[in-house]
Amino acid sequence: MTHHLSISRRARVLSAGAAVAVLAPLGAVAAAAPATAAAPKVKCTSAQAGLAAKLEKDITAALKNRKGTIAVGLQDKSTKTTCALRGSTSFDSASVVKVTVLATLLWDAKKNDRYLTDRESDLATAMITRSDNNATSTLWRQLGVGKIKKFLAEAKMTKTVPGADGYWGLTRINVTDEQKLLALVTAKNSVLSDNARAYILKLMNKVVRDQRWGTPAGAPSGVKIHVKNGWLPRATHGWRVHSVGAFKGGGHDYTISVLTHGNSSMQYGVDTIQKVSKAIHKDLTPRASGALRYVPTDTPKEAAVPAPPQG
Repeated sequence: MTHHLSISRRARVLSAGAAVAVLAPLGAVAAAAPATAAAPKVKCTSAQAGLAAKLEKDITAALKNRKGTIAVGLQDKSTKTTCALRGSTSFDSASVVKVTVLATLLWDAKKNDRYLTDRESDLATAMITRSDNNATSTLWRQLGVGKIKKFLAEAKMTKTVPGADGYWGLTRINVTDEQKLLALVTAKNSVLSDNARAYILKLMNKVVRDQRWGTPAGAPSGVKIHVKNGWLPRATHGWRVHSVGAFKGGGHDYTISVLTHGNSSMQYGVDTIQKVSKAIHKDLTPRASGALRYVPTDTPKEAAVPAPPQG
């Protein structure tokens, strides 16, 4: 009895939190503070022994102390490797959607048994290699949201939602769907013709130097780079900064998607993406010399896409 009275007297002079700490070991029932949801972890699988665990460790290390919401997707056909982090988290697409616009244009041309016109080819080239917004708006209007939705359905990109009112840069995307798109672009399938796939990859390989940042960071020489990036600052979630890339060579054939928002600046998002990408390239191609790995521009650029003033 004396023991319980002693604890009671101590509890009166302690804060409520401290009292709970004193009583808890004695089996007292106390309301627990709401648990903070554990941050999702990178999950990888691979047919190559040890690779999945190494990627999980190194991607996690690359993301340590990075602020914002970060989603990652990786698929390497050569080693049957996949990684995913926040695969279903939705982001505003910014200019990354331009690959979807081009894929829809080519898919629609194939359905109508025709080639692109010279005008369409010029617009497509400007849209991908220079991230030209006016060219994108022209093609978006030409196709219409209806055709884009039909392409998304056929591509099984079920969570991608085209931006309303012509704001294609506010199309909602996630890593899972972006990886599905890159898979269509990089392997034979019934949605995109071989010519269409080759054309998309050709343009993604010719992106101008100051827009070749993001997922190519750390890619070894001899690996062919195909990339499309995007960024957009808004009142909610700060800077959206994204990069999707396809890489082939050195015995590997892989795609990487990194989507982010909640960045304090454009450069902060670029740095986050490049930390992740360098870790992935190094783990997939460990024998490549560091001196021969791709170093992106230190003055990255991208087109800030049209968006309503609020949001």
